[in-house]
Order: sequence, then C-alpha cells, then structure tokens
Amino acid sequence: MNMTVKELLLNGNSFLMLLKQYAVDVADVKIKDEELIVDQFSQHPEVSKESICIEGKNKDGYINFFGTLHYNLFNKLAVFEMQDYEQTPLVN
Repeated sequence: MNMTVKELLLNGNSFLMLLKQYAVDVADVKIKDEELIVDQFSQHPEVSKESICIEGKNKDGYINFFGTLHYNLFNKLAVFEMQDYEQTPLVN
C-alpha cells in the first residue's frame, strides 16, 4: 500500500473538480486522520467507507469538506462523497 488516500483521491476527476470548484490548490489539501484510516483498513480490509474531513485552503480562507470516503486500498481506489462543507475566512 504505497499510495496515500490523498493520492488515490487525486487520481479521480470528480475530486479534482470539487477542488477546482472551490479554488483549492492540491498542495493545500490535508485529510484529517489519514494515518488512522490506513491503519484501520489494514486491520479490517472489509471496511470500505469512513466519515472524514478534508481540509483545504483558497484565497478566501480555509474550507473543511465533510463526507464519506469510499475506499479499497488493495485495489488503489478512493472516492469522496461530500455531504457538507464550512468555510472559515483568513485572519489578517
């Protein structure tokens, strides 16, 4: 399992389109608790979805995307299904 969940998501057009829609740079994307997700998958490979928060940043501030990550790390697949988001302005 060499690839990170973030790298797997970036392989999909729908996730890239989501980032583009909110003007979030790929370099400013962080998946909260990504290590725990990978660790849990290695212990329970039959579990293939997890509620997650993805942090991003654009010129207006920080964006948290909330949703469900559907994944299979053995097959190198990951899809994010967004349910909500919140934006926090940058503090000057």
